[in-house]
Amino acid sequence: MSQVPPQPTDLISELLTGMRLHGVQYRRIQTGPTFGLGFPPKPGHAYFHYLAVGTAILRGADGSQHFLSAGDVVLLPRGEGHALLSDEDHPVQCLETIVAAPLGEAVSGIDTCPSTHAVPSAVLFHGCMVFDLGGMQGLSKLMPAVMLADGNATAFPGLLPMVDAMKREVCSGRIGYAGILARLADAVAAMIVRDWVERGCDGASGLVMAMRDPRLSLSLLALHRDPGRDWTVEALAAESNTSRSVFADRFQSVIGTAPLRYVTELRMQLASQWLSQQSLSIEVVAERLGYASQAAFSRAYKRVMGQSPGATRRGRALASA
Repeated sequence: MSQVPPQPTDLISELLTGMRLHGVQYRRIQTGPTFGLGFPPKPGHAYFHYLAVGTAILRGADGSQHFLSAGDVVLLPRGEGHALLSDEDHPVQCLETIVAAPLGEAVSGIDTCPSTHAVPSAVLFHGCMVFDLGGMQGLSKLMPAVMLADGNATAFPGLLPMVDAMKREVCSGRIGYAGILARLADAVAAMIVRDWVERGCDGASGLVMAMRDPRLSLSLLALHRDPGRDWTVEALAAESNTSRSVFADRFQSVIGTAPLRYVTELRMQLASQWLSQQSLSIEVVAERLGYASQAAFSRAYKRVMGQSPGATRRGRALASA
């Protein structure tokens, strides 16, 4: 029985499978009748909000406003500063200055209700995490500053039962609810990103066109599965069952860069992730990515990333200190 060949959509699935939201902190927030919560900029991170009860206004860093109602989910993939408000003119207090009570590992609770007996006007689950797209990290720079999903909308099939589950966990406070919420948040964020990719990334990237192109997607899938292979243009073209010249021209016209330059940039994105988030040694990263020597890898890394691999590792160590 012959094996079914990979389909173009396999690449999208592969890349979304590699998406990771490394939890930094989660909060369950209950508010009083009026509120203004400020969220400072967090470069390299993403903000996640799920509004379980009530309404709110999200004011972006550029002054734009998004009106939220119960069931709405918001992802801010670039970690831009913003505020959640009960009304447009309410003063804003930075969330990091509000005392939070620990609810579990990496999860805390904030209650701004004026009385312990008051019914909160809004209940939300908030997360701030490292947003890791692996070899597709460049896509995060192309994403909208605010990505809003209506849990009741038909545009997001499958989202409604997930946000319903989140609401039950947020409101119940049952044992272990914080960890369950964190896992649901990861899945919901992945669905939001998938929807954006499937809609063509708002026309932002030729890479999405390549994912849907049968002549290119097979090569890209093979490359992303095995970035350390000794790739040549001929080898990539062979994965797509096309000639070298046809493949190279098609790759350049759709993605906007030469095939081997794309290979190098993908490897350096992965290297940055492995060095900064997984704390792998430079020697191990160089070997994984197919470089014959650590020196050759370091030269390529500095040329693409603008700093040495060692500087990336030191930056990780300083951030963790």
